[in-house]
Amino acid sequence: MNIHLGYRPGCIGRIVELHASYYARTAGFGAPFEAKVASGLAAFCLDYQVDRDGLWLVEQDGVIHGSIAIDGSHHEASGAHLRWFITSDASRGQGIGSQLLTAAMGFCRARGYGQVHLWTFDGLHAARHLYEKHGFTLTQSQQGTQWGKEVTEQLFTCQIGL
Repeated sequence: MNIHLGYRPGCIGRIVELHASYYARTAGFGAPFEAKVASGLAAFCLDYQVDRDGLWLVEQDGVIHGSIAIDGSHHEASGAHLRWFITSDASRGQGIGSQLLTAAMGFCRARGYGQVHLWTFDGLHAARHLYEKHGFTLTQSQQGTQWGKEVTEQLFTCQIGL
């Protein structure tokens, strides 16, 4: 599997599909979650700036098996935002997630972003392990419904030393 930086035709739909399928199966999320992922990712891609934002895709034989993005549009005020981090069932457990996080964090360091944050929810233990391995710490926890179902939302942040 290879990691590519930047948009590829069909990637928006595939990233949405990966999220919708995985989170429907593991968390019971439905249409509100899928629509939130689709609209947010589409807006990000339309506003994408090469020197500010990053989108990495894991690809094998023309099929996207994972993604991660850095939205740097508010980096000065609130830090860069890590988003749309997922790997397919076929690629999970092969170190691809760690490679994606390494690429994204290296991008943030190279851009001089002082902080990176991400929103997730309680119960994603493998992802949390990866976040903590890459320097993220849990800084906020609250009940919320932003993904269409009540969960314990979690904010993780990472202070980046230059």
